[in-house]
Amino acid sequence: MTKTEANTLISSASFDAKEQVLMRPPYLKTGDTVAIVATAGVLKNKKSVEKAIQTLEEWGLHVVLGKHVFADNFHFAGTDEERIQDFQLALDDGSIKAILMARGGYGTGRIIDHINFEKFKKHPKWIIGYSDITVLHSHIHNLGVETIHGIMATSFSTENDDKTAAIASLKAALFGDHLQFNIPSSSYNIPGTAKGQIVGGNLSLLQNLTGTSSSIDLTNKILFIEDIGEYLYHIDRMLYGLKRNGYFENCKGLIIGYFSNIRENSTPFGMTLEELVLSITKEYDFPILFGFPAGHEDKNLAFIMGREIKMKVGKKNSSIKFKDSY
Repeated sequence: MTKTEANTLISSASFDAKEQVLMRPPYLKTGDTVAIVATAGVLKNKKSVEKAIQTLEEWGLHVVLGKHVFADNFHFAGTDEERIQDFQLALDDGSIKAILMARGGYGTGRIIDHINFEKFKKHPKWIIGYSDITVLHSHIHNLGVETIHGIMATSFSTENDDKTAAIASLKAALFGDHLQFNIPSSSYNIPGTAKGQIVGGNLSLLQNLTGTSSSIDLTNKILFIEDIGEYLYHIDRMLYGLKRNGYFENCKGLIIGYFSNIRENSTPFGMTLEELVLSITKEYDFPILFGFPAGHEDKNLAFIMGREIKMKVGKKNSSIKFKDSY
């Protein structure tokens, strides 16, 4: 059996019988082709993806661009039809082994119901992104395929140690290195251990997806959330919305990523983000980890959505290990 065949083999021996076992796209190897496609916001200029192209080529990969990746339709990278066409072509092209989303913003939810995933389900490939790409992570999870939560093409241009770590983590995820993270302590952590598939993404998108075919059943899963630019009362409202939809009832654990640029009204909300999260989840007994380095910051570490993880949370130190590293 080849490595590629082994990567996509589905074995349920070590998974909970109630849990859907996801297909794993083949890890990348030298000479593989990666497509850069925009399903959401408009790109400012062609230079915005040059660093990503350079980096991928340094990894020994071939890079192709969606025909309309630089299209400009006001808020969007082209019309809905153009973005559908680019993403569909990249999904269906057997020579393309991964799709790196150009950027987030808004727009993926407008086109998700017009994408045909039949070929993709038979021959899965890595879909990479975050923020608005939460729509794809959730939808594809329900199709039974793993994806990668990580930086997008326009994010490569900033150069600092945190961004270097983010890029290195993406390479590790794409090429099949073992993934595990040691997380700095937080006095807000709720200690405990948990095992389950990691799912989630941007809180605003997760709340928006409730009631749709893209919403995920969190039974026996570990939820990751992040967001940017939200008022505390918005975060409170969204978390209560998820709670009322039963999101936390059978959840195994909660991981809090970056909540960047949190906003406050002129009248204070009265709680910090951490206090808000703990208040909403106080009747549940799953572990909660604060400060996982993923989301809208330079150190946006890549990880595999839908992969089983072991999560150990403590007041002094915490760790996350992905299946195949334990």
